Amino acid sequence: MTTVGPGMDAAPGIVAIVLVTLATLAIGVYGLRISRTTSDFLVASRTVRPGLNASAISGEYLSAASFLGVAGLLLTFGAEMLWYPVGWTAGYLVLLVLVAAPLRRSGAYTLPDFAEARLGSRAVRLTCSVLVVLIGWLYLLPQFQGAGLTLATAVGGPRWLGPVVVAVVVLAIVASGGMRSITFVQAFQYWLKLTALLVPACVLLAVWFADGRPEGPAGAQPDLATWSNPLAAGGGQGLYLTYSLIAATFLGTMGLPHVVVRFYTNPDGRAARRTTLLVIALIGFFFMIPPVYGALGRVYAPDLADGRSDVLVLTLPRLMVDGAGGEVLTAMVVGGAFAAFLSTCSGLTTAIAGVLGQDVFGRTWAGRRLGGVAAFRVGAVVSVVLPAAVALTEPTAGVATTVGLAFAVAASTFCPLLLLGIWWRGLTAAGAVAGLVVGGAGSLLAAVLTLFADLPDGWADVLVRRPAAWSVPLALLTMVVVSRLTHRTAPPGVTRFMVRLHTPEAVALDRG
Repeated sequence: MTTVGPGMDAAPGIVAIVLVTLATLAIGVYGLRISRTTSDFLVASRTVRPGLNASAISGEYLSAASFLGVAGLLLTFGAEMLWYPVGWTAGYLVLLVLVAAPLRRSGAYTLPDFAEARLGSRAVRLTCSVLVVLIGWLYLLPQFQGAGLTLATAVGGPRWLGPVVVAVVVLAIVASGGMRSITFVQAFQYWLKLTALLVPACVLLAVWFADGRPEGPAGAQPDLATWSNPLAAGGGQGLYLTYSLIAATFLGTMGLPHVVVRFYTNPDGRAARRTTLLVIALIGFFFMIPPVYGALGRVYAPDLADGRSDVLVLTLPRLMVDGAGGEVLTAMVVGGAFAAFLSTCSGLTTAIAGVLGQDVFGRTWAGRRLGGVAAFRVGAVVSVVLPAAVALTEPTAGVATTVGLAFAVAASTFCPLLLLGIWWRGLTAAGAVAGLVVGGAGSLLAAVLTLFADLPDGWADVLVRRPAAWSVPLALLTMVVVSRLTHRTAPPGVTRFMVRLHTPEAVALDRG
C-alpha cells in the first residue's frame, strides 16, 4: 500500500480540477448566451422543467458536507451519523408535502418577496433579507474550507488557494449568467459528482473483497457494537443530540435560501412537486455511497478518525490502490469534490445576490439606483468575499458540523415562517418578526460559539452544538403567541392570498 501525502504526484488532481473548472466555465458561458433579463438572472424566467431542475437542485444541495463530511463522520462516530444523509433527504419530503407548490404559486422571486407579499410588512422583509444573507454565509463557509482542504490534501497546494479559486470561478459564472447559467452548471455537476464518488467506491469495494474482506487492525477502530449502534453509549445527551439533528435536517431544508429559490424557477406548482419527487430519488441514491467510504475507512485508514476525517474520501483511493490506478481514482474524487464546492457556492451566491440586489444595492442611494442586473452582480461579489475571507482563518469545526449549524438556523427561522405563512391565516407581521428574531438570535449565537469558542463538555456544550431541538419550538411558539396578541394587525388581503397559494393552476384556469 502507498503512503498518502500532499506531495504525492499532484498532476492527476490538478488536471481534474482544471478540467472541472473549464467544463463549469464552458457550460456557464452557454447559459450566458440565453440570459438577458432580470428574471433570467433571478429565477431563469420560471421556465426550468422538473428533470433539469431536479438535477440542478441535487447538484447545488450535495455540498462539501455531503461529499467529504458524511464519510468522515461515519468513520469517527459510527452509524449515528447516518441521520445526516437521512435527514438531508427526508427534508425534501417535508418540503414536498407542505411547501413546494404553494411557494411556487406565491409568484415571489425570493424568501423576502414571499414574506412581504404574505404579511404586507417591510420590517418582515428586512428581517428575512438579513437572515438569508447570514444563513447563506454560514453555508458558504464550509464550502470554501472544503476547497482549501481538497487542494492541500490532494495536490499539495496552500490552504488559501482553494477558497480563492472557487470564489473567482463562482463569481465568473454567477455574475455573468445568474440563475439561468448556473442551472445548466449544477445539473451537469450532480452527475459528475455521482460518477466521481460511485466509480471509485465500486473499485475500492472490489479491492476489499480481493483482500479477503478484512475488518481492520485490532484496536485501531471503534468497537463494532458501539460503532454500529445509533446513540451508542450517549445516554440522555446522545438522545438529545440525535433528535436535535433530526429536527435541524428535516425542517432546515425548506428554509435554505438556495433551495427555496429553485422552486420559483418551475413553471407552476405541479412542476414544483414533480421536481421535489425527483430530487428525493437523486439525493437518496447519492447518499448510499458515502457510507461505503466511511466503512472502508475503518479498515484502511482508522488513524484519520483522530481529527482528520474530512480527508478520508480524498486519501482512501491512494491507500487502497497502488500506482497509477490509485492516482486516477484520487483524481476522480478530487474533481468531484471540487464540483461540489463550485455547484453549492454558485447556488448560495445566486440566492444571496438576489436578496442583496433587490433590498440593498437595488435601492436608491444618494440619488442613484443600480439596475436590476447590475445590482445582482454587485450583490454576488459581496456574497462571496466575506465567507471566503473567514474561511482563511480556519475555524476548527468540520465541514458537516458547520453545514449542520446552517440547517439549524434555517429550521429555526424560515421553517416556522413558511409553515405558518402558508397554512395559518392568523400569522401577523409582528409575530413573524418576533419569531424570526428569537429563533435566529438563539441559533446564530449557538453557531458562533460552536465555531469559535471552546466550551467544556456537558449539557451546555450539547445544547449549543445542536440548537434545533430548542430553537425551532421556541421560534414557532413565539410566532404563534405574538400573532395571537396582535391579531388585529393581520393584513387585509390574507384570505385572497391564501386562496392563491392553495388553488391548483388547473382549477384557477377553469375559474378564469
